[in-house]
Formats: sequence, structure tokens, C-alpha cells
Amino acid sequence: MFVKVCGLSTPESVREAVDAGADAVGFVLTASPRVVSPGQVSELLAGVPDGVSPIAVFRHEPVADAIAIARAAGLQWIQLHGARTPADVATAHDAGMKVVRAVTAGAAPEELEDWGEDLLLIDAAVPGSGESWDYAAMAALPVLQGRSWLLAGGLDPANVADASAAAHAWGVDVSSGVEASRGVKDLAKIRAFVGAAKAAAAA
Repeated sequence: MFVKVCGLSTPESVREAVDAGADAVGFVLTASPRVVSPGQVSELLAGVPDGVSPIAVFRHEPVADAIAIARAAGLQWIQLHGARTPADVATAHDAGMKVVRAVTAGAAPEELEDWGEDLLLIDAAVPGSGESWDYAAMAALPVLQGRSWLLAGGLDPANVADASAAAHAWGVDVSSGVEASRGVKDLAKIRAFVGAAKAAAAA
């Protein structure tokens, strides 16, 4: 089970995610309670070892701007939310970036097609809301079979095992589900989430 912990903003939260066994860590470089600057990310990267993918997260920024900001932060992965096109993915790849393309639950069928992204992320209808949704609906979608995709939205240490199993998810992504308050990570919840996701996949 691939596990991404997103919205990290302190060395302590990065270290906790890495030590717990996260495969990727996300840094929000767009307007958000979890926003960090490119300079902060450059410092936080000191705690990210080889083998863990650091990902820059963007909402509505044009792909060229996202690429420039990610480069300034020292990142080669970008996560793109909002209205996107296959050309955006191609542009990012041409610039040497790897791409997580985020869509929401209930997205149009064509948005779930393979646009060449490295990972597809399927989030709640209101990203960042922490609201759970019908995860099992994903298991019935042929378009997701055999693909690398992340389940997100409303996940926490208590439900990640059941949710990922119901969705037949390849991986999971969490942010608000491991927070003590909005934008503030809870280190114990980070460790519990990663542990629960990994244990469920090994069972």
C-alpha cells in the first residue's frame, strides 16, 4: 500500500511521516491553511530521504506557474488539482516533472481516463473538507483497474483500512485526517494512519 501524508509544514511532522513508513510527503504551495513557501520546503526536504517522494501540491495555478514554483522549492513531483487537460500533464512531463493528477469523486468519466499522469488521486467532492464518501463506488470502475491511483478525502487512522479495501485502492493520501486542528498535524495520528494503512495491505 502506497501511503502519502500531505500538508506537512514542520520538520517534526516530516520526520514522523518518514519514520512511520510513508512513501510520499506533500507540501502545499497554494492558498491553504497548510501553505508553505518554496523556501520552507527547501528546508523541510532535509528530512526526506531517498525513496520517499516529496510532492508539491497546487490548486488552480497554471501548469507553467506550478512547474516554476516546484522548481524553486527543489521538487520534481507536482500534484495538480482543479480543471486540467491532458496537455497540462504533457507539459509537466516535458519539463521533467512527475505528475499526480487530482480529480474529485463524481468526476466526469473522461476525467478518470489515463492522461499519462504518474498517479491519479481521487478526492472527496470538496477536497480538504475531511468528509468521507462512497469509497466502494471506485471498486466497480473498470477505468481504474490495473492503474496506480490514490484514494483521498475523509480518511483517518480509524477508517483507512476499511476504506482502502472497499475501494480496491492502490494507495491512500491523508491530510486533515491526521490533524490536531486545521493545518496543524498530530504526530501520533500520522504514525497511526501510516501503520493502519500498511497493516491492512499486508493482511
